[in-house]
Parts: sequence; structure tokens; C-alpha cells
Amino acid sequence: MGDPRYEWMEPGAFEVAPGVHRIPLPLPNDGLRAVNVYAIADGDSLTLVDGGWALEESRAQLVAALAQIGAGPGDITRFLVTHAHRDHYTQAVALRREYGSEVLLGEEERHTLDRLMSPEHRSMDSQLELLAEHGAKPVRDTLLSLREDGPRNHIWEKPDAWINAASDLGLTDRSLRALPTPGHTRGHLVFLEEQAGLMFAGDHVLPHITPSIGFEQAPTASPLRDYLASLRLVRGLPDMRLLPAHGPVTDSVHDRVDELLAHHDARLTATAAVVAAGASTAYEAARALTWTRRERAFDDLDVFNQMMAVLETAAHLDVLVLQDELGAQRVEGVVHYS
Repeated sequence: MGDPRYEWMEPGAFEVAPGVHRIPLPLPNDGLRAVNVYAIADGDSLTLVDGGWALEESRAQLVAALAQIGAGPGDITRFLVTHAHRDHYTQAVALRREYGSEVLLGEEERHTLDRLMSPEHRSMDSQLELLAEHGAKPVRDTLLSLREDGPRNHIWEKPDAWINAASDLGLTDRSLRALPTPGHTRGHLVFLEEQAGLMFAGDHVLPHITPSIGFEQAPTASPLRDYLASLRLVRGLPDMRLLPAHGPVTDSVHDRVDELLAHHDARLTATAAVVAAGASTAYEAARALTWTRRERAFDDLDVFNQMMAVLETAAHLDVLVLQDELGAQRVEGVVHYS
């Protein structure tokens, strides 16, 4: 690819610890560009952390990477999925249909899957409702005009088992523990191999970007509050190597968590300041803030990222309300902050 920032996306199987291989898989027209799944050798079989997006290109790249380590899709006995976003979940379901692999998922993802599997579900229903609630009618209207309501994607299915609490997972040769870390989604999990000092972090802790908060079909009342609590939970554990879903492996979970906590502290301060300067809704506040590391203006973002900006701003505003730094009231269906 040439650019060293993208080296982690190169196809293949890369050993990151004894018996653990990182396998990057492609994403379609996506700013993230790739997702890491991790193949863990366990006896004569494999456990995969996350499955990738159910795409022909992704499947072909996974098969080729597994062949590098002398395995194939039929050797995967279990998928441990960090959360129910399609770039993590859907290929696990597709391969289960073919090979009978077991799929495990966090219990709190049930709310999102119930909506995704409903015959009445349409793309981005929840996000469109939230945009209206937060005064972002221009963004909502543009998204509605672009929404395609074609055939429903039936790749959404329930897992074989739900994980509803911190729990040890019965592997043959290794000790792995699931830990709920709500925030990015309400049922997000990380998986810990504590003896080896490894954290399979999914999207909870990413080395180069700040994870989106609450981008799901059935978010909790305050996804950012949940996320910050989950970051502090992870910070209280012994430090481990960070095995993220997007980006390269790094040596310290703690270092990145400290950066993420500092980022959100700064963002809360900036969000409170734009309300003090006159912004009343999440939409108005988002327009007054800058975005990405390049500090881009809201109007310079594409409509999808404008939506994400409004929802992220709303999440920060709701935390400020919980901290009694702001008040909120609903006027004609729109939430106003002061």
C-alpha cells in the first residue's frame, strides 16, 4: 500500500503471540478499510475473535490467510464476537451456516439483533429518530433521500449462546475470559488472555481513532457514560498488549485508554463551552465544534459523518446533563440544552 499507516491492512496471517494470528479482512467503501480478526489455536481447532463482514472478498482473504497457518474455515469451532456490527458479526453467521461453528455474543446485543431481524426494520431507523430528536432535520432529510430500501439482508441471526457477565470461556489449551465493556455498543465484549497479557479489544480501545459511541439500533440512555465507565474498568486491570479490531497491535492498553479518557474530557469541556456560547441543540453544538484530527468544519463532512457528529455531540451533552453541568428540556419533540 506504500503508506506505513496502512501496513496493518496488508492481507495475510500475522503471528502476534504464540498460537495467535491477526488476520486483516477488507471492508467495502468504508473509512476503516479493514477489520482484524484473530485466530487462536486451541488443540486441533481454531477459535476466532470476530468474523469480519460477509463479503466474497472477505471470505477469500480469510481462507487464504488460514491456509498460511495450515487451516481452513472448517477448523473454526467457535467465533467469539465482540459486538453485533456487521463488520464483526455477519461473516461468523455465514460460516456457521456452512460449517456449524458456534457463535457467541454479548447478551445486551439482543436488543439490536431483535430490531435488525424484525420484518419492519429499515436501514438507520434509530439514527433517523435520534437526528430528529436532536434538531438535525437537514441531516435527517438528506439521509432519507439517500436511503435505499431494497431486499432485506437476512444474514442477521441470533448467536448460539449469549455471554451476560464476566466469565471464563472453556478452551482446551488456553485460558480466555470475556468481559462486558458497554459503550461502543451496549453488549460489547473484550476477551482477555491474562496469562499471556493479551486483550482482544474489538472496537472498545482502538490505537488511532476514537470509537463511535452508541451507533446501534437500540442504544442505552447514555452510551458515553457507559463507555467511559468501561474505559476505567479496563484501566483498572493489569496492562496488556492491545489487539484491536482496527489498526496495528500496540504494547499498552493503558497508554491508549489514558489518551481516550483525556480526549473525552477535552470534548466535554468544548461541548459545554459551545452551549454557553448559545448552541441549544446537539445539531447546533455539532456545527459549532470541529471534527477529526484535522479540525474540519461540520459542513465539510459527508452526510454520514455529519450524522455521526450529531450523535456523538448528543452523547457528550447527555453526560454533561448527568453531571449537572447542563439542563435539558424537550420542546416540540426536540431536546434543548442550557
